Amino acid sequence: MKIAALTMVRNDDFHLRKWVEYYGKQFGRENLFIYFDGLDQSVPDFCAGTNCSIQAKVGSDMVSSDKGRIKFLSAKAAELFDRGYGLIIGTDADEFLVVDPLLGMSLPEYLAGQRIKTSLSGLGLDFGQKIGEEGDLREEGSFLSQRSYAQIGTRYTKPSIIARPCVWGSGFHRVKGHNFHIGKGLYLMHFGYCDRKKLQERMEDQDRLRQGWGRHITKRSRTICYATELPARDFDRWTRISRLLQTVFRQPHAWNKPSMLELKIVVRIPERFKSLL
Repeated sequence: MKIAALTMVRNDDFHLRKWVEYYGKQFGRENLFIYFDGLDQSVPDFCAGTNCSIQAKVGSDMVSSDKGRIKFLSAKAAELFDRGYGLIIGTDADEFLVVDPLLGMSLPEYLAGQRIKTSLSGLGLDFGQKIGEEGDLREEGSFLSQRSYAQIGTRYTKPSIIARPCVWGSGFHRVKGHNFHIGKGLYLMHFGYCDRKKLQERMEDQDRLRQGWGRHITKRSRTICYATELPARDFDRWTRISRLLQTVFRQPHAWNKPSMLELKIVVRIPERFKSLL
């Protein structure tokens, strides 16, 4: 089964480098599709071997950009199905689908064994930075060797994997008109707000501020506070509980988005994951 991974990115070479490295190893660089948001963007050398396209800037503010990007990516995914792909993975450049090493299989092997009707989600893990224990996130070395604490977050339990043409909601947070299924032993790891220094740089990025991202970045930076201040709970126990909660409960305003009853659970990532990403 042919599997493609796609993303749209603007001014984020740091995460995109890891995205290309990780998904290229999983599926082959020829099956990665990267769309650069804005004619002022350029294709980095590390994207060699992938399918890159520079697009006119989508939207003028945070809301219109989010809606425009996901409409564009949903259409591109439909085109890839027409080209013979069996599954399409859509993520932001700072999101990585990871299979629990206990299952003893790669991501392609895991997906080949799943019966996916419309979509499949990994359980969301939103990584923070434990201040006083973890330093600045570096490009060299694996992310998971530098970050060990994550909030189990419904926001990142996304239907990132689709098996047929459909329409994602903004940020890949849902598939419109369809329910979701969380794969056992599958995780979506988000590293976008796990470094205090990089968050400060984003807050000084005039391009982001002009589009109205300031409040959003401030809100999402709470993950660093959670990782620093909340007790780290047992990973296997609480991911099992959280998968059940998110399967049963829904957000009041969206039946196809998961809920955890406002629980804020931080877990420490087991050593078995450290070499994966």
